[in-house]
Amino acid sequence: MNPTDTDQHRLEQVQSQLADALSAAGRDPDSCSLIVVSKTQSAARLAPLVQGQALALGENYLSEALEKIETLGPGCQWHYIGAIQSNKTADIAAHFDWVHTLDRAKIARRLNDQRPAQMAPLNVLIQVNIDDEPQKAGCGLDQLAQLADTIAACPRLQLKGLMSIPKPNPQDPARAHQRLAQCLRDLQGRHPGMTELSMGMSGDMREAVAAGATQVRIGTAIFGPRPTKETL
Repeated sequence: MNPTDTDQHRLEQVQSQLADALSAAGRDPDSCSLIVVSKTQSAARLAPLVQGQALALGENYLSEALEKIETLGPGCQWHYIGAIQSNKTADIAAHFDWVHTLDRAKIARRLNDQRPAQMAPLNVLIQVNIDDEPQKAGCGLDQLAQLADTIAACPRLQLKGLMSIPKPNPQDPARAHQRLAQCLRDLQGRHPGMTELSMGMSGDMREAVAAGATQVRIGTAIFGPRPTKETL
């Protein structure tokens, strides 16, 4: 089995596992989508996977992502899942369909102002620092409602929901996902268009789906362990 065949096989396995998790949770089979985390993977490696199917691809590194967007064309849905610096907002606004990592009003305003007028509003998720980890990006719970109001007032942004990267909790892997789902419910009275929960990765997809994830971000289970930066 060559690497391309392995990638396709693993992708199909993940898709099957997602379907099984949805069934076990008593959920509609179309109620959670798979974001294929393609960061550090080359366009050449991704090309066979996207032929004949419209995948949602998640990218962390802007310059790398822009090359892949140009090479692979418009058939994919592109999700930005990396940290957002002010000098990146123009390219993110112009080239991506979704942003999962919006956590500051300043960045929201820049994305709004720089989203091209001929494009549909940019779908955005607020990244929540659900475990209040000082070293991790994300909006604090005490600032979440205010940031949601700010984003909702931006006409070139579409506030869709919340995203988190919780710290591992082997004793209760679903707890942080359940807390994020409650945060979404708390905001829906004021912002009923917030319906998306981006949570769950290769190690905790099943728990995230059980807690209500509508998008799961899977990379390692499809491509294997990523190379270190030194080997890129």
